[in-house]
Amino acid sequence: MTVAQSTAAPDAGSNVRPTDTNLCRQMADLGRAARSAAHELALAAPEAKSRALKAAAQAIRQSRDKILEANGRDVEAARAKGLSAALLDRLELDAGRSEAMAAGLEAIAEFPDPVGRVMAEWDRPNGLKIARVSVPLGVIGIIYESRPNVTADAGGLCLKAGNAAILRGGSESFHSSGAILDCLRQGLAEAGLPEAAIQRVPTTDRTAVGLLLTMNDYVDVIVPRGGRGLIERVFAESRIPVLAHLEGICHTYIDRSADLEMAREIVVNAKMRRTGICGATETLLVDRPVVKSHLPAILNALIAAGCAVRGGADTRALDERVTPASEEDWVTEYLAPVISVKVLDGVDEAIGHINRYGSHHTEAIVAEDAAAAERFLARVDSGIVMHNASTQFADGGEFGMGAEIGISTGKLHARGPVGAEQLTSIKYVVRGQGQVRP
Repeated sequence: MTVAQSTAAPDAGSNVRPTDTNLCRQMADLGRAARSAAHELALAAPEAKSRALKAAAQAIRQSRDKILEANGRDVEAARAKGLSAALLDRLELDAGRSEAMAAGLEAIAEFPDPVGRVMAEWDRPNGLKIARVSVPLGVIGIIYESRPNVTADAGGLCLKAGNAAILRGGSESFHSSGAILDCLRQGLAEAGLPEAAIQRVPTTDRTAVGLLLTMNDYVDVIVPRGGRGLIERVFAESRIPVLAHLEGICHTYIDRSADLEMAREIVVNAKMRRTGICGATETLLVDRPVVKSHLPAILNALIAAGCAVRGGADTRALDERVTPASEEDWVTEYLAPVISVKVLDGVDEAIGHINRYGSHHTEAIVAEDAAAAERFLARVDSGIVMHNASTQFADGGEFGMGAEIGISTGKLHARGPVGAEQLTSIKYVVRGQGQVRP
């Protein structure tokens, strides 16, 4: 269905069911309000945006009990539906996570404003003065699954970059996200900015997602953040450019030059710190020369931490608790205390495995050999590559960006953590003194 059709009652030949008519109107109203707010935000003073973010942070602190009560309702319903432990971990909020949302908004407020930056400027021989300047993207539609904190991160980052946001969180987090959104809108109101700058789809009906993906008259970019099913649907149905956050099939490679103690600590942290986040390592790659010296201690530490291990014959020969790995394991994002292990020959084979099976998210090498590390960093085709560090650092906050809207696994328009700066585009400003082209 086109956006033009959604602004009025559908024709007899429309592909919209009569029962969807009210939802079509609601979505069109959302789009119009967002477009109007985006025009205002694009010209908003940096001080006003920062004031809104700080006021929203304070509102989250003052509304902590309300947010946690709403989250408790969501978690209870999710447990009744049988959601996995990993999804429950993503969904659940506590006092610490609530405070982290508020602190993240305050951090975003303190960053330099990304709008209006002169990125380059030059003079032409004919006297024209040309500047490349950063501008907001416009209206961003954000579709995400069960993490309610994304409501705060996405709304705050869009606001900082002068964009209006239409949020569609997962149905599991509907009450939590609503309580957080109330705080964001309170911040906007206190700063004198349009409350329609941050809106959400008013229903859990999945039909609304399909409508949002066709609203190219109102929405400039779609950002999906979730599993493969969500991403595939968005790519299949969207009439709007997509900035995708795909699954995190992340790897840690233990090179023959790796320090054993460092390797063990990094691997356990990369897998087990939080197994349900996209930066968790899912596959461990081990250089054959250190299989006997390094891998037994790493396997023992993982299993002691509660991780199930799957591997080939050479890995299973070291520990009878390791179960067989299949081809499917190399392309699986477990989001659970499960890791697959593969033994291979050297850094080039590790690079080949990652580029074939990975999701272009985050990969790490543990190595003392600087040449091997640089080869890995240069040749692995992922948004984030690391040397001697846990893949769990794949996070906009840890990168000093305050928060992130997601980790972009594509190559257009941004790649890696998407913060406020990555939510801008450019325009060229040309100043003359009456020049005409011959």
